[in-house]
Amino acid sequence: MKNILHVISSPSGNNSISIKLGNAILEKLVAEHPGSSITEINVAKDQFPHLGENLIKVTRSAAAPSDDEALVRSNRAVQQVKEADIIVIGVPLFNFGIPSTLKSWLDNVVRPGVAFTYGENGVQGLITNKQVYLAVASGAIYSEGPMKDFDFGAPYLEKVLNFIGVTDITVVRAEGVNMPNLKDIALQKAIDSIAV
Repeated sequence: MKNILHVISSPSGNNSISIKLGNAILEKLVAEHPGSSITEINVAKDQFPHLGENLIKVTRSAAAPSDDEALVRSNRAVQQVKEADIIVIGVPLFNFGIPSTLKSWLDNVVRPGVAFTYGENGVQGLITNKQVYLAVASGAIYSEGPMKDFDFGAPYLEKVLNFIGVTDITVVRAEGVNMPNLKDIALQKAIDSIAV
C-alpha cells in the first residue's frame, strides 16, 4: 500500500490529455500497489495564492499567526507532499512552461526551513524518499528535435524537485497532441510507455 498524491494542473477538465495521462499512471500504480490511497488536489480549480507579500511574510516568519489562512493552506500542501510515497503531477505545457497555478502550488511547498535548508555544504533538501511521475502533455514534440530547447516545463520541475530532495523522477510524455500526424495516437503511445 502506498500513499499517492495526484496533482492536477490543467484547466481543460475532461478534455485534458495531462489529466488522462495522470489517471493512466494512477491506474498502473494502484494495480502494482493494491489498497493504495489517493489524495487528489486540483490546483487549476482550487488555486493557491501567488507568492506575494503576505505569503512570503507568513511562511518565512516565526512570528506569523498560526491560524493565518495562507499559512494553514501552505502547511497543508507541504504535509500532503511529505505524507505521500508517490506523487503524480499532471503538466500541460503552456507557452513552453508549466501553468501558473502549478507554480503557485510549488511556491507554497518549496519553502526554506520546511522543504529545504542551507548548510555548510550548500542546499539540503528536506523532502526525500519520494517517487514522482510527471504526466506531461504538449502540442508538439519537446523531448527531442528542434523544439527540445523550448521545454522549460519538465526540466524546471525536475530541478526544483531535486532541490528539495526528490531524485526519483519519471517523465511520461504525451507529445504532438496538436500535430495532425500524431494527435490521434499521442495519448495511447504515452500510456503504453508507462512503467511503474
